[in-house]
This record gives sequence, C-alpha cells and structure tokens, in this order.
Amino acid sequence: MVDPCLHDLSVVIVNFRTPKFVIECLETLIPELANVAAKIVVVDNQSGDDSPAIINVWLTANDPDNKVMLVQSPSNSGFAGGNNAGIKSLKARFYLLLNSDTLIRPGAIGLILETARQFPEAGLVSPRLEWSDGSGQESCFRFHTPLSELMASARTGLIDQFLRQYVVGIPVQDQIARPDWTSFACVLIRHEVFEQIGLLDDGYFMYFEDVEFCHRAHKAGWDIVHNPQAHVVHLRGGSSPVKENTRLRKRLPRYYHESRTRFFYQLYGWPGLTAANILWWVGRVVSKAQQIFLKRTDKVAIEKQWLDIWINWLEPLRLYTPPKPRN
Repeated sequence: MVDPCLHDLSVVIVNFRTPKFVIECLETLIPELANVAAKIVVVDNQSGDDSPAIINVWLTANDPDNKVMLVQSPSNSGFAGGNNAGIKSLKARFYLLLNSDTLIRPGAIGLILETARQFPEAGLVSPRLEWSDGSGQESCFRFHTPLSELMASARTGLIDQFLRQYVVGIPVQDQIARPDWTSFACVLIRHEVFEQIGLLDDGYFMYFEDVEFCHRAHKAGWDIVHNPQAHVVHLRGGSSPVKENTRLRKRLPRYYHESRTRFFYQLYGWPGLTAANILWWVGRVVSKAQQIFLKRTDKVAIEKQWLDIWINWLEPLRLYTPPKPRN
C-alpha cells in the first residue's frame, strides 16, 4: 500500500550542460503543477560547467514555494543513471520523466495523470510529442527486432510491404494507443512498476534504455498507454547530438552503438545480436543496389555505421565510460 504522505507526482529532469533548456522547461511546467501535490527534481549529471549555478539563480527568483529540488550527481551517469538518481531522491505515487528540451502545453500534466487513473493497467503513460509549430513527432513504437534492422537499412517499399509488422516507428496517433514502447522524452511511470521490475538499466548510457524498460514492463503484465490529447513540445537534440547527426548522416556517438548492442543482446542473445547486424548489412546491400541500378539517392547512409554496429559485439554488456567533462 502506498504511503499516504507521499507526493502524488515527482517530476525528474536530467541536466547535462543545458541550463537554458531546463529553465524554459520549468517555466512551462511549474504553473501546470499548481493543483498537484508534486515535487520537481532536477539532476545535474556532473555537467562540469556553471549549470548548477545558473539554475540555482533562477530558482531563487522564481521558485518561492521550493517546488524544485536540485540534485548534483557525482558522475555523468547518462540518461538512465541520471533519472534513477532523481527517482531515488523522492517517493511518489507517479514519476514523470521529462527531457530538459521539452515544453509543457497547458493541461498536459492533468491529462496524463487522469489517463493513469483511468487505466489502472497502464504502468506507463505518454503524451503526444510535437514540434513548436504543433506538428506531431513519432513517439509510439514497436520493439526493435533483427528484421527491423533489415528494413531500416534497406528502406525499400517492397520489403516494407511484406514485413510491415516489423516497422519500428508507428505514425503519429490521434486516439488512445497501446504501443510496445514509447519515448521517454516525457513519460509517466507508476511507482508500482519500479517496485516490481526495478529502475532503468543504467548499463545504458543513452538510448535504448526506454525500449528495454518497456519490454520488462510488458513482461511483468503492464500496459503502455499513449494519450495524444496531452501535448508536450519536444525540441529534440538538447542533450544529445544523435538526432542532428542522423539528419546530417554524420557518425553517431559510441554510446549509441554500445546501447544498441546491449539491447539486442539482452532481448535476443548473442545469436540475435549477430543476426541483427548481418541483416542490417543485407539491407544496406539492397539500398546500395537501388542507388546503382535505379539511380536512387542514398537516404540511409550514416558515416561508419556499417562498422560501428559491431561495437562491443564480443563484449555486449561492456559499460560505456564517458569522457571527463571539459570546462
């Protein structure tokens, strides 16, 4: 039974050198919590800059009710580790994990909480993510599989038609949906889920920790419910270069590939990880053939990806060591 003295809601925001984003997020978030027994935990993931000072100055002037608590992590433990530090710092009925590069639309927090109460089988609840202009972003997904790696690298309509059920991304929804997993840019999680399956796997520095957590939640009998009536702006790229590098087809950070390797190994074992990599290569051959014979533009090539997918192949659970912060 939940302690009646707990907060209804604990909002966790992880900061790594994004104090401007954090402040803009708080400016939209705090008014939405006026009628909620809530606390906000900002975890500074050892930014190594003046982020804590900047955030503290803003809090002194704008948080008279002390609704926000700033926690300074002794190390940069990544997305999962930073969120875990925030989750462990305060007990609550619900935890809202919120990216620093998000803005809360009016009424969104109330709708997310209402959805969680309406669907008691929902261990996780997510809102519609959108750009500043209101256009939607993909935030509901199917689980990654070796076959989805083939589709991602081939990018051909013929393969997509026959293997449609393995496409990871689900189009933007306009009704209540129950995806395999949802973006953790903004997600509400019941405290019972953490009690049953544990916290986020901090072996993931960044990326794929949300997919793996949702997989564990499903195995434990919980649903993921997505309510697109709740709107949250996601600016993307505030704390990681992965989205921008993907757009520019530049080489992705090592931690992305280490997380991918860890995920496929944990869900499918070493044979499944190997199959995922081989099928990615097969898909890449298909896409290259389309370029050569059909004169199509290469829309999938990312620098060194053909090599980087094999990172940690022999040591799939090896932990990422972040570089020491430079001022």
